[in-house]
Amino acid sequence: MNICMAGIDFHCADLAKREAISFVTGQVEHVLPQIQETAGVLGCVLIATCNRTELYLHTDSKEIDPLVLLTRAAHVPLAAYREVAVVRWGEDAISHLFEVAAGMQSQIFGDDQIVSQVRGAIALSRKLGCADSVLDTLFRCAVTGSKRVKTETRLVGVPASAAHRGVARAQEILGALHGKRAVVIGNGEMGRLAASLLYEAGCQVTVTLRSYRHGETVVPAGCATHPYDDRCRIIEGADLVVSATTSPHYTLCREQIEGLEYPPALMLDLAMPRDIEDAAYRNVTVLNLDALGTSEDENAQERAAASAILAQEKAEFYAWYEYRKALPVIAQMKDTALMRVRHDRSFSALYTENDIDELIELSVYKTIDMLLGGLKEGLTAAQMQTCLDKMQKGIGK
Repeated sequence: MNICMAGIDFHCADLAKREAISFVTGQVEHVLPQIQETAGVLGCVLIATCNRTELYLHTDSKEIDPLVLLTRAAHVPLAAYREVAVVRWGEDAISHLFEVAAGMQSQIFGDDQIVSQVRGAIALSRKLGCADSVLDTLFRCAVTGSKRVKTETRLVGVPASAAHRGVARAQEILGALHGKRAVVIGNGEMGRLAASLLYEAGCQVTVTLRSYRHGETVVPAGCATHPYDDRCRIIEGADLVVSATTSPHYTLCREQIEGLEYPPALMLDLAMPRDIEDAAYRNVTVLNLDALGTSEDENAQERAAASAILAQEKAEFYAWYEYRKALPVIAQMKDTALMRVRHDRSFSALYTENDIDELIELSVYKTIDMLLGGLKEGLTAAQMQTCLDKMQKGIGK
């Protein structure tokens, strides 16, 4: 299966390397048709996000190097990216795309946004006339798999136990939390859980919000709110700060923390990637997910469920692809069966008598006999029953 990809992402390249080989929509519209014109390229799709750039190709030759085409399109030297880029072929490339679409390769594990970016990439390629039927079907199956993962599992970047462990460590370090003042930066699922646990432990909790919409914004019971942009003022003098956002940038950088006159004694960073810039601070303890002892293994059950879903959707693609490969053979089988039937002497009398029903019956029976005669070594009774069930659908309607 000549499907391949080349790309770089946050796993293997720093921001400077990724920036040099990134593309905005206008650039993709310009370079993708050029890649499509390359000899041997049957279809191409380019995924370009802040964390990854990946070129997917369907080719009729394994001589094509997708990294050569990608670096050429970005006008960067191939040698500079050979060590940091990844090239995948066949099933490896297909499995990677499915995991990317499902957020399993994202910097924020289980990222909900990437599936829209994958869908947008194939839509743009289709619009430009660069997506052939193979890539179009492949991406459609990957998007379907991602949707199923989102609805059938709870694939999240940070396990819920991180909030519980964080509060437990806070009690170990600060003692009883009753009456302590805590600030929680972030009002997502993890932030709300941390705020609720701290409130239950007796803390006075304030949650920062980027915006507030009456009736839409959910704030844990008993918690006050404060604008996110003014967070440094509200954490001044607090006993404890928890940051749990999905931001790709620091919510608290070193300069902000060192600029506090009365910094909190403890900061818990429950985000992935990290929210709080790592450094040695005077009189401030900072604990991140590693220090709390959490790991991706806690997502093992959900990972397994997600992988099983993606395996089913990949099987759908492989079944489609194998059937597509068989279409020329099916056409030849039809022509051969027609020729055999036409030259069968038992049909002569029926043609002369113009017995249409007998002709149809004899034609069908002989064709089925010829077909099954060529497949009898590989077919099982169960497969035959499945075929019969499909043939019988719609009869009598």
